[in-house]
Parts: sequence; structure tokens; C-alpha cells
Amino acid sequence: MEKKVIQITSGRGPRECEWVVAKTLAFFLVQCEKQGVKATIIDQQTGRTNHEVLSVSIELSGKNVRSIIQPWLGTIQWIGQSPFRKNHKRKNWFIGFFEIKKQKLIEFNEKKVRYQSMRSSGAGGQHVNKVSSAVRATHVPTGIQAVSMDSRSQLQNKKTALLRLKEKLAEINQGKSYETIIDKWSNHLELERGNPVKVFVGERFKLKR
Repeated sequence: MEKKVIQITSGRGPRECEWVVAKTLAFFLVQCEKQGVKATIIDQQTGRTNHEVLSVSIELSGKNVRSIIQPWLGTIQWIGQSPFRKNHKRKNWFIGFFEIKKQKLIEFNEKKVRYQSMRSSGAGGQHVNKVSSAVRATHVPTGIQAVSMDSRSQLQNKKTALLRLKEKLAEINQGKSYETIIDKWSNHLELERGNPVKVFVGERFKLKR
């Protein structure tokens, strides 16, 4: 089963664009249901009212996810009179439809950690220099390492090295999550107001063929 995450965003546009995001979301969810794709909203930022959406992220899972989202990727256009400003001259409104590249997180399994004893090289007297009490813990799938030579006890150093290794992996995973967030927010800035892949028309939000 294939999984993808997409984002529909108003691209920091006016309230009308938030309205278009809400309409596009409703339309797209119906299309997913018709084609047997499970759509789960994982993040949604409401606009000025509950009838508008600033941005929404959706996880899609199913057999035909790629073929379903491909025709949507890019700029979505709505042609119509502003529902909020009746005398507004603008008739073309644009929003963005993007795929979010989820960073693959490192999975931790203690069975995949290799330990190596070695001589302590820091302060601690003659005893630590003569006994191989220090421990290096290596996460075999990634090669990431952590060392502990804090204690004269090899067992304690092993525990400390493992803890430090977990902390390193957690920091890396946190960085990957941050990259995903940055990717989402960059979509607000990169919205191209032109060359639409889908065009909707009028108050009833009909797809233009």
C-alpha cells in the first residue's frame, strides 16, 4: 500500500483563497473516496471562519495514490466573484497543491547496536588507563557512534554510551521533522499564480473540463 502526504495551501493569499482551499479540500476528498483511497487530515489551519481553510495536510493511502495526486500537483485556479467583496474586480484566485516529502526517520533497535571496549584516554588516574573500561556504541545501520569513558565501570559506560547514542539519533530525527515543517511553509511562499493544473468556475465550484 502506497502512502503520500499532500498539502493544499492558500499561499498567504486573501480570504477568498482560503475559501477556495476549503472548496478544493471538499472536492478532493470526494474524489479520493470514489477511487478507494483513504484520506486522513493530519493538520489543518482554519482561516478567518470555519468555512475557510488557510492550509491543510492530508495523508493518503491506497493502491492508486500516485496516479490520483499527480494531476493535482501545482496551482489550482478558481474563476469567480469574491463571496466576501461583491464589488471587487478580481475574478481569478489561486491556491497551491503540493506533495510533502516526508523524511524517513531512523528506527532504533538495540539489537542493532555494536559495543566495543577500549582504554580510557582522559583523566582518571592509572587505573582507567590500564583497564579497557571505556565503551563505544555504534548504531550499525547508520554508523553513528557514541562513546563513554566517564566511569571505571565498563557496564556503566555501556549504559551511558547507549543513552548518548539514543540522544544523537533523536536529535537527527528531530532535524528531519523540522525539515518537513520547513518544506510545508516554503510551499506558502512558492505558490505560482498562473499555469493552473485545475480550474474551477463559479459559486457552485464546478471543475472546468
